[in-house]
Amino acid sequence: MPKLTVDGMDVEVPAGATVLQACEAAGVEVPRFCYHERLSIAGNCRMCLVEVKPGPPKPQASCALPAADGQAIFTTTPMVKKAREGVMEFLLINHPLDCPICDQGGECDLQDQSLAYGKGFTRYQENKRAVTEKFMGPLVKTIMTRCIHCTRCVRFAEEVAGVEEIGAVGRGENMQITSYLEKAVTSEVSGNIIDLCPVGALTSKPYAFQARPWELKKTDSIDVMDALGSNIVIGSRGPAVLRITPRINDDVNEEWLSDKGRFANDGLAARRLDRPYVRVGGKLKAASWAEAFAAIKAGLAGLPGEAIAGIVGDLAAVEDMVAFRDLLATLGSQRIESRQDGALFNTAARGDYLFNAGLAGIESADVVLLIGADPRREAPLLNVRLRKKAARRQSQVFGIGPAVDLTYPVTWLGDDAALLGALPAAVAEALAKAERPAVIVGMGALRTPGLYEAARALADKYAVVRDGWNGWNLLHTAAARVGALDLGLAVEGGVAALADAKALFLLGADEVDAGAGAFTIYIGTHGDRGVRHADVILPAAAYAEKPGTYVNLEGRVQRALRAVFPPGEAREDWTIFRALSAVLGTPLAYDDLPALRARIAAEWPHLGGGAMPPATLSAAGAVTPVSGPLALAIDNYYLTNPIARASATMAECVEQILAPLREAAE
Repeated sequence: MPKLTVDGMDVEVPAGATVLQACEAAGVEVPRFCYHERLSIAGNCRMCLVEVKPGPPKPQASCALPAADGQAIFTTTPMVKKAREGVMEFLLINHPLDCPICDQGGECDLQDQSLAYGKGFTRYQENKRAVTEKFMGPLVKTIMTRCIHCTRCVRFAEEVAGVEEIGAVGRGENMQITSYLEKAVTSEVSGNIIDLCPVGALTSKPYAFQARPWELKKTDSIDVMDALGSNIVIGSRGPAVLRITPRINDDVNEEWLSDKGRFANDGLAARRLDRPYVRVGGKLKAASWAEAFAAIKAGLAGLPGEAIAGIVGDLAAVEDMVAFRDLLATLGSQRIESRQDGALFNTAARGDYLFNAGLAGIESADVVLLIGADPRREAPLLNVRLRKKAARRQSQVFGIGPAVDLTYPVTWLGDDAALLGALPAAVAEALAKAERPAVIVGMGALRTPGLYEAARALADKYAVVRDGWNGWNLLHTAAARVGALDLGLAVEGGVAALADAKALFLLGADEVDAGAGAFTIYIGTHGDRGVRHADVILPAAAYAEKPGTYVNLEGRVQRALRAVFPPGEAREDWTIFRALSAVLGTPLAYDDLPALRARIAAEWPHLGGGAMPPATLSAAGAVTPVSGPLALAIDNYYLTNPIARASATMAECVEQILAPLREAAE
């Protein structure tokens, strides 16, 4: 490991580290625009200049210079100061004075570094150049006259997103960053180039002119648009959620965020349920909470517990599901199902339904077999991790199911489930020789009866679970799913087994066609699919409007905080169940959130902050031959839940991104 000095401080860095990384290890700030630790080194902004001895008597770019034994690095000498001022002067030659009207204001690297490292004047009097605006779709606003050609967006699109649709044209002063053919960028993680841009060239189009960063209240939360559990920061002002940005967590989402998680926030305020409704004479009419509870009590009168059932939706928090479970238990029912998409799999042991390799761990898999899974749409940031090795041909990826573009090489074997019993010889050989083989099964495939057992048999045959490695993975699409399964909210036969229910509670369940013929109570946030057959509607709080616990697909327990309050008469879900239980005659044993969480921790310690239970697998079930085409869980990435379907931004994505892609495919 090289040992060197930075401004007189001794520092030791790993082999292969750069001088810039050595400066960071020593706690010395080095300005930069083009360098980013998760992207390749470009070395084209020249802002990170330092003086190095021994070496040539000139400043050197620290981002591209390897650290070596015996180097002496100087970051504050007159030579370095003059060089940085010169670089900043060059960068500002053509940069417009847009700060008062630029959405990057207050979070702009160019602003901050020009103040810290630049001069207070310029020697250039020539006319500034102007660049025509580019079109990158409904999510990214471009004002490319501000661009300083750091190429972060280009490198992100090519290296991380895997969608090579952004690049540079022209040379010298005529160089411009643009989307090829000036079409909408089709990546599901394109919004991350907004965070990467160090100036105001790329900003959020839906957020344009909404607020300044210092006006926003920032609240740590968890993204519920998929099952990944991405860490986010919700920016709100008053009752409105104005933007959502990623929060760094190297074990989960690194520093990225999917486009749906970032931009669907406008759906939180649209088409909201803000007061109770009761169906009278076939029509829904507004009612008070007391009237709604009375209607529920009348509808449940005389029904035995086995005639009452519940379905949990995709966005519910653990606290809500526990209160829901406790309420139905007071009615004598244990019939609650959380797999509203119809997926069938074993839930006897925790390892049966987890993504056991882990989000960070899957990067070390050398052979991956996808079974009816489309990680690009079902979990975009998982797809980013799979791409890291696959794009460099350091891992092999095979797929059974409909062929889709995952942005990296995949050998598609066909979409017949019968392939599970007779893999091609090359695939079987690769799995047999792999040190860390992984099987990823999608929720769409698990709608096929018997597929789970067939996939488990294949995994056992090739020993994907071995000492120090568990390569058995289910790719969930719902943020609430793993938490619900930890609570035991699954019944034999899945959601179809609840068809005989005389009374049905829907806890935010909008992706299932249920309720016709039964007395139906819908507890949710939006006037979406779940209210079609509802006899009583109770308005609830969305994920940004309540504190809650979520368990991601790898079993990680995370907490979200309340950013804003629910609209109108809407209430947090668990408080609705507590109030309803009192009306029905058996009040639940908790009156506040700490008491509810204490009840959760007593029965499920890991959900209350205790030790995580082992992710063991139960014995594999009997295998029956399966055949036929496999389906994918998601048909339209942008419209997968009530919040996304209420979002005008997501509707624009469908129109400007998805519709042209489908037309081109046809």
